Amino acid sequence: MNKTDMLADLLAQATGEGCELVTLRAIAEEASEIGAQRMLAHIGLDDETAEDDLSELRELLRAWRDAKASARAAVVEWIVRGLLALLLLGLAVRFGASGMTQ
Repeated sequence: MNKTDMLADLLAQATGEGCELVTLRAIAEEASEIGAQRMLAHIGLDDETAEDDLSELRELLRAWRDAKASARAAVVEWIVRGLLALLLLGLAVRFGASGMTQ
């Protein structure tokens, strides 16, 4: 008897005899397990390599997040450097340092 048959038997029992809490819990557990197995099979994660596949995906996601954070930090650093350079240039023009080079 497979899980689908067992679930059908539990549902028939619940319908015919009335339901007890234990029967309802068993129906819910079996239905959720069958649904989870179907979903995993549907997305291709029902084989032996599924755990390795998920580990690799997590590593890729972690690497992507690290790269994104590094890129953001670099952009902010360059913007700050550019603003400081413009500030220094503005101060040099303001105080007449441009005439000192002639």
